Order: sequence, then structure tokens, then C-alpha cells
Amino acid sequence: MDLNYDMWNEIKKDLSQNNHKTPFYKDSDIWWLSIGYNMGCEVYGKGKDYARPVLVIKKFNQYSFIGIPLSTKVKDDKYHTPITVKNKTVSALTSQVRTFSTKRLLYKIIELDEKDYRKVVDNVVALIKLPPSISRGGRG
Repeated sequence: MDLNYDMWNEIKKDLSQNNHKTPFYKDSDIWWLSIGYNMGCEVYGKGKDYARPVLVIKKFNQYSFIGIPLSTKVKDDKYHTPITVKNKTVSALTSQVRTFSTKRLLYKIIELDEKDYRKVVDNVVALIKLPPSISRGGRG
């Protein structure tokens, strides 16, 4: 068995039991998050906290939000959106969009500028846009 899973599970238990006050955060913020050690093609965090920078796309409440992990490997396609963070180009991993608990928040990095934020949001919407319904007949 992979030792990283065991180590991540111990950290995840601590995060889950953490009752600290949720820090103030908002849409377009970029935070370091403990996103964990994941499976398959799911992006994972690094270091002792299994952390990675994540862009807050949509805050739901004080407990959860939709976010997109970031990577220093720059690509420009429908699954990656290049953005500028602290004068460096990075990729927002649009195919990795997901819901996060605020218990994973470690510390804020920066607020993304409006132009790049809109670019990422537009690319996510385009990526997950569903095709029109297909009438199959019968009961429905």
C-alpha cells in the first residue's frame, strides 16, 4: 500500500476535526489548500500538508466553495487556462473543477485580477456545457 495515502488520511482526520473559525474568503481569491493525495488523474497536493494553490470560483457559504487547482506547468487548451499570478504565468486546471470544504484552507496567496478570473470562469462554463436534450421517444 502507498504510504502517502496513510499519511494523507492522518492529515485529513486532523482537518476534519478542526473547529477553527473559517477565514474570510471570496470569489477570485487564490489560496493554498490541503487538497490531499488523490487517485488516478486527479491532481494532488505536495509537501507535508499535501497542499496546492486553488482559485475560488464560487463561494457557496462559510463551509464550501467551487475551486480550481493551479499548476506551474503552463498549457493552453480546453482543460487548462493560462493566468498570471504574481507576475508568473500558471495554468488553472479547468478539468479539475470541484467542491472544496473551507476546512482545507491554509492561507491566502492573492486575489486574481478580474480579466483572468472571467477567462477561467468562461472556460469552465464552456467545458461543462451540456449538449441539448435528445428526444428518444417513449415515456419520459
